[in-house]
Amino acid sequence: MRTVLLFVLALLASASVAAAQSKIDTKWHCPKATTEQKIDVGDVPEHVYWIGQGTCDATSSDGDLKEKSGMFTEFHDQWKASFNFHGYYNATTESGDKVTYKYEGSASTDATKPASNKWKIVSGTGKNKGIKGSGTCAGTPGSDGSFDWECTGTYSKVMAK
Repeated sequence: MRTVLLFVLALLASASVAAAQSKIDTKWHCPKATTEQKIDVGDVPEHVYWIGQGTCDATSSDGDLKEKSGMFTEFHDQWKASFNFHGYYNATTESGDKVTYKYEGSASTDATKPASNKWKIVSGTGKNKGIKGSGTCAGTPGSDGSFDWECTGTYSKVMAK
């Protein structure tokens, strides 16, 4: 009986260490995409597909990941005054390790209105191997085509034994 009890306690202790929750709280500045392409869909007026890629720099990273920079690849399905978007974001942390996010959201084509998205972490490298998480971002557009994003959420990763 004592052996079974010790085994159960050891199992519970290792499970709680492996699933520790941590915060993500990063603010990003993203200049206008450096590569972009627009294509008229042709089904109705003002329906456009857009794909772009660019970089971002963290202006603050108060969470535990300490993100510094990143690169986005994004797709828009735009019609009239709004668009839906989705993409991948590859962030680099202070340690040089990577975290890959998958995100989706919606926005107005009016450059004075905010945007938002939901994201989830799909992979990581180095210390971030096995990372999983989710959260949201709120974005403010700049008149020059840039965006400032405030992203918050939580993540967990399996600790090495």
